[in-house]
Amino acid sequence: MKKFTQIIWGIAIMALGIIFAGNALGWFDINIFFKGWWTLFIIIPSFIDIFTEDHKITSFAFLCAGIILLLAAQEVFSYDVAWKVILAVVLVMVGFFIVFGGLFHSKNDEEVAKKIKKLKNGDSMDAQTAVFSGSERVYKKEPFTGSSLVAVFGGVDLDLRDAIIEKDTVIKATCVFGGINIVVPDNIAVKIKSGFIFGGISDERKNPSDSAKHTIFIDAAGGFGGISIEDKTKKK
Repeated sequence: MKKFTQIIWGIAIMALGIIFAGNALGWFDINIFFKGWWTLFIIIPSFIDIFTEDHKITSFAFLCAGIILLLAAQEVFSYDVAWKVILAVVLVMVGFFIVFGGLFHSKNDEEVAKKIKKLKNGDSMDAQTAVFSGSERVYKKEPFTGSSLVAVFGGVDLDLRDAIIEKDTVIKATCVFGGINIVVPDNIAVKIKSGFIFGGISDERKNPSDSAKHTIFIDAAGGFGGISIEDKTKKK
């Protein structure tokens, strides 16, 4: 998928160069700075993301928003109407995700969900909650058997670099208009089940271990927020 993204962006940039050259040499006269040209910076990335990213509902919503703003710039209707339509699209997307989101899980999501359900039945879980605030938990040579993280208009940091992890475990992470950062040891693998609308979870570790002793299964959900998984090199 990354290769596909590179190809699309490469073609777009080459086309732009050809247009500039053709205009300069008088071969043709194409005005790329039409009314609403700036919306292409929303439309093109969103269109590509539909084919390359997991969170397709979010990408489709941004694509719709870009098209609506382009139509407003072209004076098909006013910007006042455009913003109301965009709000309506967002509400429809959120409702659609709530009702039908469970139908679009990948095979990996299903496997991770089964493992999470099994592990939750046997392990106790610590909890961190940040509502309009921040929460930080650093494990220093302490056993870690799972955690429930909630960030609502706030931030949560969970540092497991020095945690004692002796078996597979689960982190339940819910993020709404907030952020969650999780630092994972080098010798621990991570598998993710994600259910996000307008947001997502990213694994930013540089060198995830190929010979991990145990796995942390992350059950992530939320909206208008983000969760990042980091390694020792990312955290100060």
